Amino acid sequence: MLSTLRAAVADPAQVKTRAIDLHANAHDASHFLLVPQAVVVAGNAGEVGALMRASAAQGLPLTFRSGGTSLSGQAVTDGVLVDVRRNFRDIEVLDGGDRVRVQPGATVRALNARLARYGRKFGPDPASESACTIGGVVANNSSGMNCGTTENAYRTLESLTVVLPSGTVVDTGAPDADDRLRQLEPDLYEGLDRLARRVRGNPASAATIRRQFSMKNTMGYGLNSFLDFERPVDMLAHLIVGSEGTLGFVAEAVFRTVPRPAHAATGLLVFPDLEAANAGLPAIVETGAATVELLDSLSLKVGQTLKGAPAVVSDLAVRDHTALLVEYSARTPERLADLRHRGAAALAGLGLASAPDFTTDASTRSGLWHLRKGLYASVAGARPQGTTALLEDIVVPVPALGRTCRELVRLFDKYSYRNSVIFGHAKDGNVHFMLTDGFASGAELERYSAFTEDMVDLVLGEGGSLKAEHGTGRVMAPYVRRQYGDELYDVMRQLKRLFDPAGLLSPGVLLDDDPEAHLRHIKTAPPVAEEVDRCVSCGYCEPVCPSKDLTLTPRQRIVTLRAIEAARRTGDTALAEQLEKDYDYESVQTCAVDGMCQTACPVDINTGLLVKRLRREDSGAADNAAWNFAAKHWGTVTRGAGLALDAVAKVPAGAVLPANKAARAVLGPDRVPLYSPELPGGGSRRRRPAPAGQPAAVYFPACVGTMFGPAGTGRDDGGASGGAGVQASFEQLAQRAGIELLVPAGIDGLCCGTPWSSKGMAAGQDTMREKTLAALREATRDGELPIICDASSCTEGLRQAVASDEPLVGQARLRIVDAVDFAAEQILPKLPDHPKLASLALHPTCSSTRMGLNPALTAVAEAVADRVEVPDNWGCCAFAGDRGMLHPELTASATRKQGQEAAALGAAAYASCNRTCELGMTRATGQDYRHVLELLEELTRP
Repeated sequence: MLSTLRAAVADPAQVKTRAIDLHANAHDASHFLLVPQAVVVAGNAGEVGALMRASAAQGLPLTFRSGGTSLSGQAVTDGVLVDVRRNFRDIEVLDGGDRVRVQPGATVRALNARLARYGRKFGPDPASESACTIGGVVANNSSGMNCGTTENAYRTLESLTVVLPSGTVVDTGAPDADDRLRQLEPDLYEGLDRLARRVRGNPASAATIRRQFSMKNTMGYGLNSFLDFERPVDMLAHLIVGSEGTLGFVAEAVFRTVPRPAHAATGLLVFPDLEAANAGLPAIVETGAATVELLDSLSLKVGQTLKGAPAVVSDLAVRDHTALLVEYSARTPERLADLRHRGAAALAGLGLASAPDFTTDASTRSGLWHLRKGLYASVAGARPQGTTALLEDIVVPVPALGRTCRELVRLFDKYSYRNSVIFGHAKDGNVHFMLTDGFASGAELERYSAFTEDMVDLVLGEGGSLKAEHGTGRVMAPYVRRQYGDELYDVMRQLKRLFDPAGLLSPGVLLDDDPEAHLRHIKTAPPVAEEVDRCVSCGYCEPVCPSKDLTLTPRQRIVTLRAIEAARRTGDTALAEQLEKDYDYESVQTCAVDGMCQTACPVDINTGLLVKRLRREDSGAADNAAWNFAAKHWGTVTRGAGLALDAVAKVPAGAVLPANKAARAVLGPDRVPLYSPELPGGGSRRRRPAPAGQPAAVYFPACVGTMFGPAGTGRDDGGASGGAGVQASFEQLAQRAGIELLVPAGIDGLCCGTPWSSKGMAAGQDTMREKTLAALREATRDGELPIICDASSCTEGLRQAVASDEPLVGQARLRIVDAVDFAAEQILPKLPDHPKLASLALHPTCSSTRMGLNPALTAVAEAVADRVEVPDNWGCCAFAGDRGMLHPELTASATRKQGQEAAALGAAAYASCNRTCELGMTRATGQDYRHVLELLEELTRP
């Protein structure tokens, strides 16, 4: 098997069979678990075709995986799992944004970011837009909050390039596509024509299809293609939509985009109960609302626990309340005002529990949408420990929605499913509901089976569909025949055989004659760590993870720990040992602990905290002692590091690297940094004379400025390309603004503590925290003055350090402000008019993002340059203090796309707000990245 798979790809190393690769990739967002026999990272469409042929030759099932947000079990397999995300992320905007060509690994959010500058967006708008990929959207015919049945993937698709199980590649947008399909795949071509005539010739079949697809419907294959199109090649293109990877692989697709309304108003309408909300639904839809999202009482209760929950939710004493999240959108302010007026008139008599408030404020609207978009993972994250969350997705005609919801609640009670939520797209009659249980014992599975039978009868009895937008998957495959009847089910079976005669593409997905298939392979989630036990494997964290293309993502770090625990519980010590052997490098050493995963996680999990604890537990006595010693003599350590860089800068890299690499081989790559020629020389000491006047703030220059000098220092040009460094620049800017700064006494020996925290060196961290807090208490006169730091990661580190500082009576809390934020508020307004650069490439950092600093960073950047550009592929650089020197492969992987894009901008200057991040981006682009305040200082010199 392995030799055949390896022969199919250019790089045999992309065929992975280690236990950690198999178990890390076994999980998607569904409640199913199957462990693949091999994981293959495909490089291009040709390799996918070769893998399909290899699958057929070996009789091995093959399944495609992109984002892994699939909720119905489409992306899991015990055969070969093909990763088609990593190398399939290209986006090409066409016709001024009216059309777009996109590959399957690009996320919806990335696509919309590219289209935003054209005033356009992708039609489908799933709640998981940050993580779900275009491949998944096409495979499931995903829709979302706004698009309904008119702007989904099926309706907005123009053409696609598909790799068929035979290996044939068909571009359905080519002028001769229909003729080529006839020539290359004559049996498939004739079979599609035959099935179309069969469906059209049966009035009952045609009527069933029209009724089913008048609603959102992703149950079974998209047989409406046989009614909507005449040419077999067009039928093929649209049958692929919603086929869940069972008919072929979409290598790229071309879509018509839709206008992005420039103006919107959003409000949360709170009703006394579910019945009242559903009763008011028709009147709200009639007003022209773009979105109407239902949140039942438990959804609201969970929403109240979320960080930053909107006041309309957090202040509500929830009993039986149900809310409708309603949004009006328009291309002009006048049209929006008209819609809001119509809405207000319609709401007057609906018996709302509180007065509605429609807001256009971006921050408030964002908070309301954060509540809704993260609801699935948030509710699932609140489940009892050790249970599994199972999300279902149904649709009924809108007039039947209230009745259906009442019956669902009755079924929850009948089968004792506690804390089951109902939420979803009320305007479309499409709701989701969640069950939490063990789904492991015979009694639990029997209860689930009985509930499912009753639920199926309920939905089909109301003329609905058992799947609206999440795809049929494994969870509803046994019920496709019941929904469509024997005739249309046979058409679907014939269709599958036409495309995939051997039945090797995702068997068991979408069609399954086993009536109990949905009761098998349900995964468990054993508790492993308090920091991450709430994880539901949604995958929202993965696009922002800097190690995603190198080792493991946060989701994979967590599920691998669960696999280790499951192996221990079943006595499979061999498997547990195999997983543990590779876990240290794959998970612990190559995690940037940047916390970006928390910014994307709807249940606020920071996997970096888990990794820091694991490092702390694994740290030895010798390492702890060495780092504690360093904390006590930090000024000597940092100055020594700077002098070392000065020294090696004078020696050819070829003479330095052999000894450097030998030391790493002996002492370990996690102890000895790897030198690279683009590193600058050392910096200068941080101490400064006391201010002449009364200080307005305490300035805490980051110690990285002592270890690493300004850009260009230490090079052959003698540092001519460099500047004065951020400390000197910030002090000059403050002086021009008439602001006196006090640098604390003993500053050379002080630090925010991040190096110890990230490495898990607890003793040294405590030592440094005590020293630094004592010095800051004295310098700020017990918190009277704010503390300004000039490196965003150090600002965040100081905030974490002072969070544990409990003020005594009469003391104030220490206040930490980043220099960029301070400059935007206190310095920029006092600077004179000055020349600007033509353009600036800007790199926000993970810390600036986590702290909400990016608006201030942008404001300062716009004072530097007329045009400020952040690469579309922006992300954490993963330099992470010294991690980029300990494991340069991590930074190289994290910055590969972003670096290429930034270098191609040809900007007049390149900037960030953190010295080590500047080093990482300099390495990635070959351009000197400098602190944005250095550039501002140079441009504003008298």
